[in-house]
Amino acid sequence: MKFGQALKIAFNNILANKLRSILTMLGIIIGISAVIALVALGQGASKSVSDDISGLGTTKVSINLSGNSEEEMVTYDDVMAFEELSEVDAVAPTVSGSATIKQGTNSMDSVTIQGVTPSYEKVEDTAVRSGRFVFPIDQDNRSKVAVLGANIATEIFGFTDPVDKEVKIDGSTFKVIGVLTEVGDELQGSVDDKVLIPFTTAQRFLGQTVVTSATVMMTSEDTVDRGMAIIKRNLNIAFGGDDSSYSVRNQADIAEALTSVTDTMTMLLAGIAGISLIVGGIGIMNIMLVSVTERTREIGIRKAIGAKKKDILGQFLIEAIVLSGIGGIMGVLIGIGTAQILSAAMDYAVAISWWSVGIAVSFSVFIGVAFGIFPANKAANLSPLEALRYQ
Repeated sequence: MKFGQALKIAFNNILANKLRSILTMLGIIIGISAVIALVALGQGASKSVSDDISGLGTTKVSINLSGNSEEEMVTYDDVMAFEELSEVDAVAPTVSGSATIKQGTNSMDSVTIQGVTPSYEKVEDTAVRSGRFVFPIDQDNRSKVAVLGANIATEIFGFTDPVDKEVKIDGSTFKVIGVLTEVGDELQGSVDDKVLIPFTTAQRFLGQTVVTSATVMMTSEDTVDRGMAIIKRNLNIAFGGDDSSYSVRNQADIAEALTSVTDTMTMLLAGIAGISLIVGGIGIMNIMLVSVTERTREIGIRKAIGAKKKDILGQFLIEAIVLSGIGGIMGVLIGIGTAQILSAAMDYAVAISWWSVGIAVSFSVFIGVAFGIFPANKAANLSPLEALRYQ
């Protein structure tokens, strides 16, 4: 029997039992669509994380001094001394806390107050929408001045320009010297929801005299590794060889770690969803066995007029492959559609991975072959005489 003829018979048999065929393909459809939708969402999450980290800058290095104490093993001057390294462009130590900010009858609780140096503007690539940023003189004089994030400014002052006006932060009066340009959500927290004050002012105001964190901007990507090595060596000496008291991480390392986590979770979810493909394959095998029983007499007649074992085997195998193939294609379309709908509904990025589509469709065909062999072989091995006697 020619392949085209066998394919035509397969389609005719499927169309003759539409409801049963759809129910048979349901497991494959659900499995394929779930795999594609989950992989698309997972890949979208990975891309979003990578983009966020890239936006932070691959020349930036984050320093965390968890072991610093009141004795100040690493002082503010020690941290700022990193700027003298030829590999370093700028250093921005920070100190953070939370407070209530109030102006008139408007107030906000648990607002992040961050102490920054003038170099913060360059290192963190922030821009002032109106007014100015923190100046060295503000730092030297421990001035009570504040730069408001865009959301804070809107919440407290509405549409009025807050520059040169006063706000109370936990009861203390600060003069607003600037408003930052809105940047939107960011991986490490948006500056839109922060109030920036001079670093020296924040140390006294927040009662945090110890330097616990800083961001270092290297001169280029080529100097990052060398600069990190020098900083680690200096910190290792300062902490007496206790490398658990500090950490020095490149943004690229953070991106790689987070991407690895999201990729692992994506594959795990896709694997769980793929279990339904096995269930779908079992459904195909069961229906094909029923089909063999229903068509026993037909098989006997075909064998009696000269059909060979390979013809019968091929016929039922093709039917199983067609069922799983159609289910796979439908699953792909539903999976892509589901991913797009979830993306629009949840404002969540998706990335359709065509390799996952190819693997899913190929696997659905493999399922058809794997679970179609047994019923096809059973049909091919039927005795013509026994088949003709079957009622």
